Amino acid sequence: MHRINSIIAVVLVILIAIFAIQNTGSVTVALFSWSLTAPLAVVVIGVYVLGMLTGTTLWAALRRPLRERKAG
Repeated sequence: MHRINSIIAVVLVILIAIFAIQNTGSVTVALFSWSLTAPLAVVVIGVYVLGMLTGTTLWAALRRPLRERKAG
């Protein structure tokens, strides 16, 4: 199983590298009065990482009450 996970990780890294190489054009992202201009690949990967962090935080916040309910 460890070998399969390693293969999947390598394939994903290769796909991310290909995506980054092919999407070097700059995009501007605006939120309220803030503005950011960066390559498309950087913006997409940054949003993905923020989504992972948000999802992990939300999952941890939702699991705690469920664990307490089961224990009590």
